[in-house]
Amino acid sequence: MSEITDPAELRELLGTPMPRAVAKERIALHPRDRDWIANSPFIVLATSDAEGNCDASPKGDPAGFVQVLDDKTIAIPERPGNRRADGYLNILSNPRVGVLFLIPTRGETLRVNGRAKLVRDAPYFDDMVVKGHRPILAIEVEIEQIFFHCAKAFLRSNLWKPEEWQEPDLPTQARLVKELQPNTPETVEQLEEYYGEIYQNKLYNT
Repeated sequence: MSEITDPAELRELLGTPMPRAVAKERIALHPRDRDWIANSPFIVLATSDAEGNCDASPKGDPAGFVQVLDDKTIAIPERPGNRRADGYLNILSNPRVGVLFLIPTRGETLRVNGRAKLVRDAPYFDDMVVKGHRPILAIEVEIEQIFFHCAKAFLRSNLWKPEEWQEPDLPTQARLVKELQPNTPETVEQLEEYYGEIYQNKLYNT
């Protein structure tokens, strides 16, 4: 194994980025960024704690669920989850975050990096109601860097081409839980029921 240990060695291996790739960084939202955010139903939020332990959390809702507050600020609503609060706890110790905005069928992604804070309530929470659920908190991100990322990863993976998808040889979520958490008291059958219609009906219930 030959490990890369310094930036010069890495740069020699990768080469110099194209000027266009360097120049695409911005520090405030362009109207096209706003359009992209308004059409995105899915994001990945990256956080880390003060010691650098990382977390990447998927978040999804109807397109436009992330609110644009101004040219330098966006807000991500809380939705009911497993209550581990990994990303939220990370933000309390280290406000640096990265957000990746995805749109189905589009290979490009919008990348936002900045400083985050947790907000317990704000007037715009009323605009974040989905199926009667008003978020109990939101993540406000002050933008420090924003740019579009190219589509190569999506093109290589054929992510948006169903005809190229292969049926994964993987157990169901219920069987994964039972296998990886053997002390789970529910049977596989009970878990299958829970992760079916019950799970779907509880998407916005705490």
